[in-house]
Amino acid sequence: MEELTKTELIEEIKHLISVDGTSVDINQNYLEYFTIEELEDMRNDLIFKKENIVATTKEYVNELYEKLSIE
Repeated sequence: MEELTKTELIEEIKHLISVDGTSVDINQNYLEYFTIEELEDMRNDLIFKKENIVATTKEYVNELYEKLSIE
């Protein structure tokens, strides 16, 4: 797996936290403050949460559908 630069990781993080695909501003000082490992951890955590939210949302929607179904 190729190593990403801090700038590339920040761009990935910005994409992951964007709800509708619009640009998200992140203070560029984070490039100096966080290490590569910390940025990778943030990115990986966001990826996990994004993947997990789909399953959680699906369960919630199914539960709502069952409660609101009229027989």
